[in-house]
Amino acid sequence: MAEMQRTLVTKEGLENMQKELDELRSVKRAEVAQRLKEAIAMGDLSENSEYDEAKNAQAFLEGRIQQLEQQIRTAQVIEKGTKNRVDVGSTVVIEDMEEHVQETVTIVGSTESNPFEGLISNESPVGRALVGAKAGDIVEADAPTAVLKYKVIEIKDN
Repeated sequence: MAEMQRTLVTKEGLENMQKELDELRSVKRAEVAQRLKEAIAMGDLSENSEYDEAKNAQAFLEGRIQQLEQQIRTAQVIEKGTKNRVDVGSTVVIEDMEEHVQETVTIVGSTESNPFEGLISNESPVGRALVGAKAGDIVEADAPTAVLKYKVIEIKDN
């Protein structure tokens, strides 16, 4: 049997997925069902845009619920790593060797990735380059436009 794809998440990420799933199951399903009921009550479904929109919303909602259920079922909570090497779950201070700007990033699984909040996927070029690095290492990440170089300044207390 093929090994199931694991979904790497932090403890907080798993809690957020669970909250979203509960919200979708309890609140959103009822809202969509109500919209469908009201659209059906309007009669002729063949030219009823409200009905079509409600059906699309229902399909999207059910798809998202299935996706979340799968991710939660396959979730592997990231244990905080050791301090001497970067791993998924590590918070790292890095310096862009080109711009000489420091930033703090946290390496997370792809489901939690949000670069605008400093959450870098372990599957992204920068994330892949950082995993396994030690403080003082310079890593290279192949970005679409250039090769980015970062120096690992500090691996924060995990």
